[in-house]
Amino acid sequence: MKNSRFAVIGLGQFGNVIAKKLSERGAEVIAIDNSESNIEDISDDVALAICMDATDKKALMAQNIQDVDAVIICIGEDFEALLLSTVYCQELKVKRIISRANDAQQRRILEKMGVEEILSPEDEVGKVVAERLMNPSVVSVLQLPDDYEIAEVKAPKGVLNRSLQDIDLRGKYKLNLVTIKREYEVKSEEGENIFDQHIIGVPTPETIIYETDTIVVFGTTKDIGRFIDINQ
Repeated sequence: MKNSRFAVIGLGQFGNVIAKKLSERGAEVIAIDNSESNIEDISDDVALAICMDATDKKALMAQNIQDVDAVIICIGEDFEALLLSTVYCQELKVKRIISRANDAQQRRILEKMGVEEILSPEDEVGKVVAERLMNPSVVSVLQLPDDYEIAEVKAPKGVLNRSLQDIDLRGKYKLNLVTIKREYEVKSEEGENIFDQHIIGVPTPETIIYETDTIVVFGTTKDIGRFIDINQ
């Protein structure tokens, strides 16, 4: 499987952690900031660290920013610069753009611009963001000591329509099942068909995994990633 390629723009504490964690997970990371000290701090940890103005469209084009899998724009102190960087990434048809918002007003502005993925540093931990970027199947992560985590994983193709006994999470993947979240189609008060998610409290070995299921598992970051890679 080819390595994912990411660009991280803005290398304050939040962006620095995201860039380093993505790199640790095997991604090719382009780290961009207009501060030489921030670039020096991260240059040994990523594939490429560039001191440049991310509000310069030509400079972004020179780095082939349009070819990466995702751009994460983490500029914190200059919202105008963040907006310009976001607009230029949109104009360059970047596949996936994730931008930072420091408050509700900034979030609303980004939403009006059509940005679908918005990060709020007060609600997000950089290493958790990196985990979700590397594994889009991961809905949420609770980081625990010693590289363990509890992760909500969208059921990958390789386990669909199979029983838990057949999948054998513990034996094959060293993972423990916490529970399963399952979507059910129900009628709303207006009579429309909507999906409502419920917990299957204690799944049995005979429980079948369906396409709309979210599997909640406990294990190491490495083992959860291996489970997703093998079955995606």
